[in-house]
This record gives sequence, structure tokens and C-alpha cells, in this order.
Amino acid sequence: MAVDALAAFERLGRSRIGRWLYAQMVCWRAPYFGSIRPTVLDLRPGLCIARMTQRRALQNHIGTVHAIAVCNLAELTAGLVTEATLPKSMRWLPKRMQVDYLRKARGTLTATAKLAAPRLDEAQDGVVEVTVRDQADEVVVSATITMWLTPRPLGDTAHL
Repeated sequence: MAVDALAAFERLGRSRIGRWLYAQMVCWRAPYFGSIRPTVLDLRPGLCIARMTQRRALQNHIGTVHAIAVCNLAELTAGLVTEATLPKSMRWLPKRMQVDYLRKARGTLTATAKLAAPRLDEAQDGVVEVTVRDQADEVVVSATITMWLTPRPLGDTAHL
């Protein structure tokens, strides 16, 4: 069953319980994201904002949020902004992820992913810039995620 990620968020994202339900739906479709228990705060073409909260299951040996958990949040927001930005005639696949860890990640983390509208006529790389900030609004991680964007073959209906 294909789910239109943007339409679902527009329907559910107006309330706290709706945003929680939307995140549950995304995690059901892509189960690995469930490990971080995300909340999607905003989703529209070109922008996705999501949050996760530090808990013991996400910590490393020094008591901060594990680097891969933060990468998981970055990839989630990058995927959602790509899905929300592309027309249904295009599909995407993560191709490369460059991550800069700038400071220790603690507490509630908020990721903001941005994607400029791509050309729609050919296969190409789409570059998603993701910034992850802590509760003090300090940037803890900066990521650049390259998505391989291609026209969707006829009959392919898979969506996030």
C-alpha cells in the first residue's frame, strides 16, 4: 500500500496526537526509524523538521546520544523532505551521507532538512542539507545527504 507522506502529514500534523500518529505510520513503513521514536513537527515541500529525545537506549558509553541515532534522525528528515518535494513521477534512494559531529548531542534533538526543488526531467543527485540542534539551539551535527533521484518506471507505486 502506497502512502502519500505529504498528504498524510497535512491531514494528521495539525495536532500533537496526529503528529505522533504520523510518526508511528512512518516507523511502521520503515521500522528502523522506530528505534529513535521520532516526532515529525513540520513537513512541506523543501522542508522537514523532526525531533527525538535522549533516552538510555540511544546513549553511548559517555552518556550522550549515540552518533548513529543522530544519523538516523538526519536520514529520516532527509527522506521525508525528499518524498514531500518530489512529484509522484520521481523516486529517490539515499546515495551518500556526509556527517560532521560538532559537539556532544544531549537531551532533545531537533533536525531540520532542506531540499531545493530538483529538475524533473532526468536522473540526478539531489542534495539534502540537515542540521541537528540541541535544546540550547546549538548545532550538534551537520549532514549532507545525497539522494539519487530518478523518474519512476511505469507501474512503480512504492512510496514511503
